[in-house]
Amino acid sequence: MAHPAVAVLESALRARKLDRTLTTTLPSWEWTDPASLLPMDVPLVDACLRGGLPRGHLSELSGPCSSGRMTLLLQLMSAATRRGEIVALIDTCDRLDVASATAAGVDLDRLLWIRGGSGFGIGGSGFGPGPRAQSPEPRDQSSETAIDRALKALNLVLQAGGFSLVAIDLADVPPARLRQIPFTTWPRVQRVIEGSDTACVLLTPEPLARSAGGLTLSLAGRSTWAGGSDRSRLLQGVDLRVRVVSPRKRIDGDVRVRAVVP
Repeated sequence: MAHPAVAVLESALRARKLDRTLTTTLPSWEWTDPASLLPMDVPLVDACLRGGLPRGHLSELSGPCSSGRMTLLLQLMSAATRRGEIVALIDTCDRLDVASATAAGVDLDRLLWIRGGSGFGIGGSGFGPGPRAQSPEPRDQSSETAIDRALKALNLVLQAGGFSLVAIDLADVPPARLRQIPFTTWPRVQRVIEGSDTACVLLTPEPLARSAGGLTLSLAGRSTWAGGSDRSRLLQGVDLRVRVVSPRKRIDGDVRVRAVVP
């Protein structure tokens, strides 16, 4: 029988949702509380994730260009806003296509969109409705400034609270520049959201960082073509290949999701 003091401590941690941060009290992967997960509403992917991305942890959607990383992020945002939740996107390179977000079902009234610069060394790197008017900064300085401001914006949004999903798009940042971000950045992010209902997601070209309880989804996309000849082919859709890396249980195999392109 547990000591009364232990029971009191566990009750207090549970009341403040801090019990999920203790490895000794983590439930098995199959029996995770649904309230602690952020589902994508994509049955095959949610089944692979055992219900969705874990809240209160840092996760990743990583893959090369055209791998489907943005498709899954928009689906995640759409599912959250349909449930009446508030989401935020730190758009480091100002790449979000509003028409695509709307087509995916994202409720823009429930989206905080923080826009970054229009490019590295091509325009301004300040956050706001568009590039700055003054002359461009040198390429290295521009990219460094854009990333620093994006990370500061991420920290401010997470500290403000009230968001079910906060994503930062680093997919178009050169991998070499991403590796220069101090690794201590990500443990600090994890401490901010620990025990909260917020799921923080990194959109990256390759796995970068996640918390001990977070997930990494490694993506690969493959176009499916149909047509009678090489000169007459029709793009029917994109097969998304999803591989999940779990810290608590190894998930073997891949999930393929068909994303039809209009």
